[in-house]
Amino acid sequence: MNETDVLGEPYTREVIELPDDYEGPVVATLVRRPSETGVDRGAVLHVHGFCDYFFQTGQAEFYGAQGYDFYALDLRKYARSLLPHQTPNFCLDLAEYFPELDAALDLIRGDGHERVVVSGHSTGGLIAPLWAAARAAEGDRVADAFVLNSPWLDLQGSFFVRTAGTEAINRLGQRRPYAVVPRNVNSVYAETLHSDFKGEWDYDLAWKPQLSYPVRAGWLRAVRLGHRRVHRGIDVQAPVLSLCSTASMVPQQWSEEAASMDTILDVRQIAKWSHQLGRNVTVVRVEGALHDVLCSRKDVRDTAFAEIDRWLDYALA
Repeated sequence: MNETDVLGEPYTREVIELPDDYEGPVVATLVRRPSETGVDRGAVLHVHGFCDYFFQTGQAEFYGAQGYDFYALDLRKYARSLLPHQTPNFCLDLAEYFPELDAALDLIRGDGHERVVVSGHSTGGLIAPLWAAARAAEGDRVADAFVLNSPWLDLQGSFFVRTAGTEAINRLGQRRPYAVVPRNVNSVYAETLHSDFKGEWDYDLAWKPQLSYPVRAGWLRAVRLGHRRVHRGIDVQAPVLSLCSTASMVPQQWSEEAASMDTILDVRQIAKWSHQLGRNVTVVRVEGALHDVLCSRKDVRDTAFAEIDRWLDYALA
């Protein structure tokens, strides 16, 4: 059943009931924003990142103005879909998210949309291509194009961290999946985004905490296995646009420089591994962009939106 979303009209949401998992009952939530242009270019399905949920109304408004009905999926155990008994943002295998992606796509098709563009940010930019490749292997092409916003395709850090560290994560994730992985966390990225600090976005800090959620070994093991599959090469069977910043940094405190770079991921890795997602991949580096490129300052995100608009004209021609 559709009801008005927390974002208010014209956003509505629908709860997707899913089979129980190892923690009990499971739901996902599909948010809708219809285009009001009278032009039907299809639909966009957006998948959020880690410690994230759909709040990026500017993105929905952009697609709506281009004639796309916009849909955003809050995955199981995230934000709108988080139930009291669940461990926030936790999974043991990224394939756990595939059933809600299937269900969301069925609902979108049920609304009459044959053309679908899949949007993925950060971890969502890893999950969505893996889902598409898995379904393609079964003979089902899920999307006509992919627009990825700083997809998380490798672990940031030294070669040692990404090799020996991954093996340690693999072992710990198998033995103690709920163990918290130590890491250095600060509020710099949140300060660049949230309107309570130095950003312009008003989102729920209970759903997207300033200092993130704990990273658990079983979840990180699942992510690293997903990275490995991408590195070996997958095929989403559709054109891919991968957007990211031109530079990364790991700041200890907020600065103007931090407000114009990716402070979460290594953009060199994004550019490198994006080409393993399929046979038709375009990488665009956006000067001054944040980790969430489409939440950067207005002139930067306007540049990114213009790139998306031009690319979709090409990809969907």
